[in-house]
Amino acid sequence: MSVKTVRRLAADILKVGESRIWIDPERMEDVENAVTRADVRRLIKSGVIRERPASTPSRGRVRVRSGRRGPGSREGAKGARMTVTWVEKARAQRRLLKELREKKIISRRVYRRLYLMVKGGAFSSRRVLMNYVSSLRKRGEAA
Repeated sequence: MSVKTVRRLAADILKVGESRIWIDPERMEDVENAVTRADVRRLIKSGVIRERPASTPSRGRVRVRSGRRGPGSREGAKGARMTVTWVEKARAQRRLLKELREKKIISRRVYRRLYLMVKGGAFSSRRVLMNYVSSLRKRGEAA
């Protein structure tokens, strides 16, 4: 019987794939002389034919892939993921408004209007708020 057929029979007997069958290269004559399944079983028992261990898939690709973050894993809008939170910005802007009111740069009425604008998120930073106040002063609406 050909070595190819013996390999197929051995794989069937051991219930593994043909690629996992090892045949001793020094005992090829015995393998070629095998005629029946019983002969193949005898060769397996004597150690001429053995089962190779299962090979596990390589983890190399997983290692390369780990740690990457795509847009699908992001939760919330860009503004919601920014390091400086809305609360911190609002507090800073409110402190600035109090300073301006105490120094009489803006009136109580303007202070209240700007306070509500800060609450609504109208200004992205203290600088933007200051620019808005200065434009109000140029128009004469701040006092």
